[in-house]
Amino acid sequence: MKLAELGEFGLIDRIASRVAASPSVPLGIGDDAAALLPTPGTLTLITCDMLLEGVHFDLSFGNPQALGRKSLAVNLSDLAAMGAHPRQFLLGIALPADASMDVVEGFMAGILETAGRYGVTLAGGDTCASKGGMAISITALGEQRPELVAKRSGASPGDLVFVTGTVGDAAVGLRLLQEGARDGYLVSRQLDPQPRVAAGVALAEAGVLTAMIDVSDGVLADLGHICEESGTGATVEAAKLPFSDEYREITQPDPYGLALSGGEDYELLFCARGENRPEIERICRELGLRVSVIGEIAAGSGVRVTGPGGAEYHPPKKGFDHFAPSATPRKS
Repeated sequence: MKLAELGEFGLIDRIASRVAASPSVPLGIGDDAAALLPTPGTLTLITCDMLLEGVHFDLSFGNPQALGRKSLAVNLSDLAAMGAHPRQFLLGIALPADASMDVVEGFMAGILETAGRYGVTLAGGDTCASKGGMAISITALGEQRPELVAKRSGASPGDLVFVTGTVGDAAVGLRLLQEGARDGYLVSRQLDPQPRVAAGVALAEAGVLTAMIDVSDGVLADLGHICEESGTGATVEAAKLPFSDEYREITQPDPYGLALSGGEDYELLFCARGENRPEIERICRELGLRVSVIGEIAAGSGVRVTGPGGAEYHPPKKGFDHFAPSATPRKS
């Protein structure tokens, strides 16, 4: 069946029938606006991301279910970077009228799978026809007590710079997809990222952070955002960057460039005082999550990278910028 045969309202009804009820959404899909019930004493944090076919994803690279999972995951990663509990999301989607219902059904199955995994409720959104490719816009809402919200602006000289998991995997995964690969660990890191929600909440609620961000544009670019907001500089030791075995094997002899600039790993990059390192390592260990110290916040501005021998290292790129003249589409 094609989407045109089902129609807009048939699509909305089909989506609504699969959304589980939630006490935080007393009024959801079916009215002109949703009604949300916030948890007393918390702030609502809101984030929005767009994914455009031909820019952010290529349907020939992976299945629609993975695209659905990733579409919500990248928003949940932003909430994780604020230490927020994810609660609800809105979905805006534009689809060609001749889109196969298999694609639509698969996409919705993936997005609702991720919603169920993280306890997030689809509260509403919008659907429309596209004369081009598929376009996805998600607005996600989370909650946290005001004093526990993690921001980018609290880092100060002497703070250690931490990162969860491994970096560079998604960038290599994209390169492999462009070369024809369709499976494997690195490909899955690009097509199906896992937001570090539990870690973001646990670290924020432990009070051990000074600043936090997720790695979406690359370690250098995202650490640069923390430095800009905090009025500091930073030094990163390339030899301390955490790599997966699969990444290290494929990126020799220089594994550092893509790890610093590739982006889309959706790991957490954060700063903390040195005395909090044991508590941070305990929290991550209990979550089964690797965490590494990769550098230090410094006075001044900008991010400096030193190579394994101590000399300054200059990566070929500093991160992704949609509007930079040299930017190339990020298809995944």
